[in-house]
Amino acid sequence: MERWPWPSGGAWLLVGARALLQLLRADLRLGRPLLAALALLAALDWLCQRLLPPLAALAVLAAAGWIALSCLARPPRLPVATRAVLITGCDSGFGKEAAKKLDAMGFTVLATVLDLESPGALELRACCSPNLRLLQMDLTKPADISHALEFTKAHTTSTGLWGLVNNAGFNDVVADAELSPVATFRSCMEVNFFGALQLTKGLLPLLRRSRGRIVTVGSPAGDMPYPCLGAYGTSKAALVLLMDTFNCELLPWGVKVSVIQPGCFKTGEESVCKVDHWERRKQLLLANLPQELLQAYGEDYVDHLYGQFLHSLRLALPDLSPVVDAIIDALLAAQPRRRYYPGRGLGLMYFIHHYLPESLRRRFLQAFFISPCLPRALKPGQPSPT
Repeated sequence: MERWPWPSGGAWLLVGARALLQLLRADLRLGRPLLAALALLAALDWLCQRLLPPLAALAVLAAAGWIALSCLARPPRLPVATRAVLITGCDSGFGKEAAKKLDAMGFTVLATVLDLESPGALELRACCSPNLRLLQMDLTKPADISHALEFTKAHTTSTGLWGLVNNAGFNDVVADAELSPVATFRSCMEVNFFGALQLTKGLLPLLRRSRGRIVTVGSPAGDMPYPCLGAYGTSKAALVLLMDTFNCELLPWGVKVSVIQPGCFKTGEESVCKVDHWERRKQLLLANLPQELLQAYGEDYVDHLYGQFLHSLRLALPDLSPVVDAIIDALLAAQPRRRYYPGRGLGLMYFIHHYLPESLRRRFLQAFFISPCLPRALKPGQPSPT
């Protein structure tokens, strides 16, 4: 029986035509997932031509290509229309970039900042449309939150409030939980949990009315025990559990809740990326440590922690677009995901956390983030700790 010169050519034409149509409609992104799918289809083509009759090979390849493009296609999105969204923490990082992007898409954006004269606030005021409104808010101050609620109600009377993006976050200590002041745990909970809780509860009547969206930026540090981020991680863990509770309770109202767990990104010049800021935080921590703890751990131990932390920040990704894209998808996708994991290596990290033994999980986190050295009292030749 004479074989066709290229039995799967028809299937490739069909797959290519659909891929081109999806690219033109912006339903498909030209990137690694698409290239990987095409490579797998080529391997399947080679296998089918050797194992199957021509018509069967054509049918299998066409079906596989169609399914692959369906899986890679961007889920259908709702129109922006006149939707309004409130974003917290827009002085820098994810909040600032999301506010700029959503404003450019046509949203009415209510952007909260700590300081109306901060560089981020001035940038938003200069580059965004009049549809973006800035509002000063400190999540540790109930009066600021109450003012933000009234401000939001006043500015969404005609459009309604479609979305809330809980982005603001706080952390100012990198140290073992024993070395971290209790006040730091309280500060992290005030901003990352209680402030977000009060704001979200206050806006729920508007969000229930619009059957809108709640999008919250969490952290992998709330899912797994990152070394030296105990205060920050516990507050984010509480926040994510709260959002899962809202997700269940608000389902009958049509409100959809998503949590974004980003990887390591450069999110702010002042609070994250400047060495002098973290040097001041280290010196303040050392100055306030009880003498017993300072003797047991040693100043070298704290120096080592901060050195490793600053090294990990230098490896952080400068491009924030994966997180911004996740926020947009959570706001506009017809069926948004409950979890988004933008960032490099997060899939491997969560696989290790969920499926490998505890000792391997601990070693991986130490290698990935901070690997503490031995405290002074545990080093050979030192007096036994009391």
